[in-house]
Amino acid sequence: MEKNLFKEEEKHKNYLIDIDGTIGEDIPNEEAERMATAAVYPDALLQVNKWYDEGHNIYFFTARTEAHRAVTEAWLRQHGFKYHGIIFGKPRGGNYHLIDNLSVKATRFEGKFTELKETQGTVEVFES
Repeated sequence: MEKNLFKEEEKHKNYLIDIDGTIGEDIPNEEAERMATAAVYPDALLQVNKWYDEGHNIYFFTARTEAHRAVTEAWLRQHGFKYHGIIFGKPRGGNYHLIDNLSVKATRFEGKFTELKETQGTVEVFES
């Protein structure tokens, strides 16, 4: 049986964080030669490492492919990102609809990494 890598305690969060356009410059897979020199978003670096240091699980979830693993890991190391793993092959594009049997929170990145705050909003749910 595979060991669960994610912490399930309420106080620990499991962050799945996109790379391109979220923690650094948005580089399409078709321009992989630019990935090594992409600009980092300094506020993202500080916040991600803070969450890591607080004991949260940090996984990058990217539409980059396994072919981009070496350049991606080198870029993350170069900039000092702390993380537990990378999941490659996220579907490209947007309009994601994650369906899971566990509680899932989603946060859209809109240009600045900060602490998260609670707010009211509309969610789609299955009919009872």
